[in-house]
Amino acid sequence: MTRPASRLVCAGCGSESSASDPHPFRCPNAGRGDDVDHLLQRELDLGTVRFPADEPDPNPFVRYRCLLHAYHLGLSRGLSDDTFQALVRRLDTRVAAVDAHGFRETPFRRSAKLSRALGLSREGGVWVKDETGNVSGSHKARHLFGVLLQLEVAERLGLADTRRELAIASCGNAALAAAVVAAAGGRTLRVFVPTDADPAVLTRLEELGAVVTVCPRDGSPGDPTYRRLLAAIERGALPFTCQGNLNGLAIEGGETLGWEIASSGAPLDRIVIQVGGGALASACIQAFREAVELGALPASPRIDTVQTAGAWPLKRAFDAIAASGDPMQALRFATRHRSAFMWPWEDEPQSVAHGILDDETYDWRAVVEGMLATGGRPLVVDEDLLARANALARRSTGIDVDHTGSAGLAGLLALRSAGEVSDDERVAVLFTGVVRTAPTRRRRRDEELPRTRHPVAQGLRAR
Repeated sequence: MTRPASRLVCAGCGSESSASDPHPFRCPNAGRGDDVDHLLQRELDLGTVRFPADEPDPNPFVRYRCLLHAYHLGLSRGLSDDTFQALVRRLDTRVAAVDAHGFRETPFRRSAKLSRALGLSREGGVWVKDETGNVSGSHKARHLFGVLLQLEVAERLGLADTRRELAIASCGNAALAAAVVAAAGGRTLRVFVPTDADPAVLTRLEELGAVVTVCPRDGSPGDPTYRRLLAAIERGALPFTCQGNLNGLAIEGGETLGWEIASSGAPLDRIVIQVGGGALASACIQAFREAVELGALPASPRIDTVQTAGAWPLKRAFDAIAASGDPMQALRFATRHRSAFMWPWEDEPQSVAHGILDDETYDWRAVVEGMLATGGRPLVVDEDLLARANALARRSTGIDVDHTGSAGLAGLLALRSAGEVSDDERVAVLFTGVVRTAPTRRRRRDEELPRTRHPVAQGLRAR
């Protein structure tokens, strides 16, 4: 047995997760009420890991396997490269059986029509990463498939002897992604959703066999679904969630999106990323940083972020840190005094971009650090701009993207209007979620929905 080529270290307190921990998702010191921003981050051994620039496989979890913690754990304990690849392909086949297709590199290209609409030159332009055709219709399944790989490898190595219930809090895309991936893995999933969850999403979750609990607000601060998730984790459920503070490895799975951009050869100056809980932005920031460290990129593009006028906790925290004489020193202070910089939004947020209405930006520290390091900043956009950006996105690209998924373009429009993006600048945006059509049926306010196990998952659990 050798030491894995990656380790999981808390960015808040410095604690390292044990290499033998089958569920290295949260810092062991999390939940102690010490106001430290505990979040496990995967750190690569740069002396032994290489960036797979010449790997042709279209499956990102095969192509970038040498950057994944589950791969490093497996190899350190005797699994072969072929065995790991076979594991990925077997799980991917099960995902395809549940959701019609598995994981493949998603399109990333310059949009001539969108570039012209923004008045950008031939030397500049807008590059679009289209995640609407990904597993379950968004980028979220990337985050969670990486977590499933860790669970499967840990079981293969004999590090875990029971299959604990998985749990997530989500109003849409993350819940659907979790349900698809959990069904493919033959695992039980509990989903906590808000009262205004899309009925179409609830119906699909039932079909996939998830146990769904609708959580009303009761006047307490913060997201009630998140509070119920924390309670479930305390009772023993595993966090199968895209919030990095609850599951640091979910960030790694999302990095596959950033690695695909880094591998494309597009000479980007800037990327504008929509932010709710912050996992997407955190994953892209870490992916670009590692691509630079491993020689695959000359430099990271500038990172700007977008939130809605309905709730912008990230900008509130960023502004407080940036106002100091030494922002990086202020960020270190903020990491150990989280509640002074990041707390739940006081009002119930509302926006057409409902997928980025998190009461808190859970991965705020990593996102603030990424913006400071690259010269970026947080933006807040109103409902009119979100609507105009979505109409422009769909008209110019033909991509059936929802308002959450095109919110990054709204941020780019705001930057362009303010004169902060030059004609020759090369900018990327992420179209992260497909439009879903909702049926008219509704649910009571605090109802647990009956579970009907997906047929693929039924077969797996019967084995």
